[in-house]
Amino acid sequence: MSSLDIARSIAFSGLSATQVQISVASANISNADTKGYTEKTANQSSSVTSGVGTGVTISGITSAVDKLLLKSLVGADSDLGAADTNNNYLTELQQLYGSTSSGDSSTTGTSLANTIAAFESALSSLAGTPSSASLQSNAVSALAAVTNQLQQTSSGIQKLRSNADRDIASAVTDINSDLQQISDLNKQIKQEAAAGQSTADLEDQRNSALQDLASQMNVSYFTTSSGDLQVYTGSGQALIDSTAHPLSFTALPSVTASTTYSAGSSSGFSSITVNGIDITSQISSGKVSALIALRDQTLPAAQSQLDELAQQLASSVNAVSNQGTSVPPPTSLTGTATVSSTTPLSATGTVRIAVADENGNLVSYKDLDLSSYATVGDLVTDINKISGVTASVDANGHLTISATGAGNGVAINEMTSSVGSSGEGFSDYFGLNDLITGTSASNIAVRSDILSGTAALPTATLDASSTLTVGNSVLSSGSATVVNALLSALTGSTNFAMAGGLGATTGSFTDYAAAIVANVAGKASQASATYTAKQTAQSTYANSLSSQSGVNIDQESANLSALQNKYAAASQIITTINAMFSALMTAMTAA
Repeated sequence: MSSLDIARSIAFSGLSATQVQISVASANISNADTKGYTEKTANQSSSVTSGVGTGVTISGITSAVDKLLLKSLVGADSDLGAADTNNNYLTELQQLYGSTSSGDSSTTGTSLANTIAAFESALSSLAGTPSSASLQSNAVSALAAVTNQLQQTSSGIQKLRSNADRDIASAVTDINSDLQQISDLNKQIKQEAAAGQSTADLEDQRNSALQDLASQMNVSYFTTSSGDLQVYTGSGQALIDSTAHPLSFTALPSVTASTTYSAGSSSGFSSITVNGIDITSQISSGKVSALIALRDQTLPAAQSQLDELAQQLASSVNAVSNQGTSVPPPTSLTGTATVSSTTPLSATGTVRIAVADENGNLVSYKDLDLSSYATVGDLVTDINKISGVTASVDANGHLTISATGAGNGVAINEMTSSVGSSGEGFSDYFGLNDLITGTSASNIAVRSDILSGTAALPTATLDASSTLTVGNSVLSSGSATVVNALLSALTGSTNFAMAGGLGATTGSFTDYAAAIVANVAGKASQASATYTAKQTAQSTYANSLSSQSGVNIDQESANLSALQNKYAAASQIITTINAMFSALMTAMTAA
């Protein structure tokens, strides 16, 4: 090969290599803002024939990604996915509890504590005029506001749990899409590599899918010698090896406070499985991990706090309402406790059961020695011996006591009665004059007949004198005894059990409600702070990776300018060599 041939070969190879490098630089610039894109380099190497340099070739197009930095970013993506989810859900949870008072009055604001304080204020007004129908109505409405808010907050918590369950299903769909994309890219990368083609862009796409997967759930991974990216759960269950292994999960159509997740159980929330193996507990970070914790721990804890408040409220209020009666007295009293005629009756003391007319005048009465009855059936038998009274245990297992005479009603004074292991008063034990119904925050309510106005608040008391005279007034409708007792029950010291992370405490209902609200606000604040910290960490790793492997437009622009000059120079060399060839051919022809 002549010197001119070698020179022309070198020039043409330089021109070709520069053309590829210009194309790569242009692609770098145009994709500088493309998410996940990394700077590509056209690697140039020398060509040697028989020990003589004959030009340059492009040996491959690659990108340099720091694998340790990428692994740190993938971990940060998982942490951020969890923190973002927690922050969003706890913000919604906090909003369910209403806003606290911003003024001097404890009854302003919409939090549970404010609503309870408004009920206390209504009772305080009623205590001044206990017989006032309008003030009684105000008190009932204020109590209904408390029970309604407890119900609505409970319903909101269960809706959030249902949303979390559905979001898990959505996240599993996204995870499966990422797994399949990575598996498909594995195959494409191997095919392109076998054909000698660049795989850099495909690797970028695979890394982006890996990051998205990591934001959903924590994973471990490594790249095999053949170029496959294999992905596993935190404890080693394969998600991608030679193929993708999709996750399985089914969201429930409805969620209640009793709905739970139990590994291996076919009831309750669904497990997250892969190849039939439950991996729910293996997911320790990412969006799915946060959703599981919210659904199964954080939100149930909030529910248990509400339930403790609701149960103690019902217990305290009913203990007082069962000490009283309304005027006119109700025609019939039906208990809420479930019993049967054979239920053993462990009781002491005396209870007074009376029949009075609509004006509160005595028709008949009897004081019962509760220690003389072995069973509820024995008690019912003796109540039926009172003139103008009938008693039974109904089909639902509730004790019912009714007045038989037209216009008459039944009134009870618990006197010294002590029933059951807790020593409740007679009426309270059977729930004969409960003001509040329900067993938890989800179903707590003001008794329907009182709420509708067909029955009055039990603000009166049955005369406790040693003997009563038929025809005399025995119901003191103007007394504030029951109302003041209700107010004392709310504002006095109540023992609240440990619930949902709140320790056992003693205090008023507004104190406990305020503690619940503060607990949720604290969790929301912590979630926000954690989100900010994780976002900063993820951004730091992302910026570091971008700085290391991303596109520097200024640098690429300068490189592109230099390559264009290089291309022009190579073209000029080729033109010169061609001219020399022409001159040589002319000289040879002339000779």
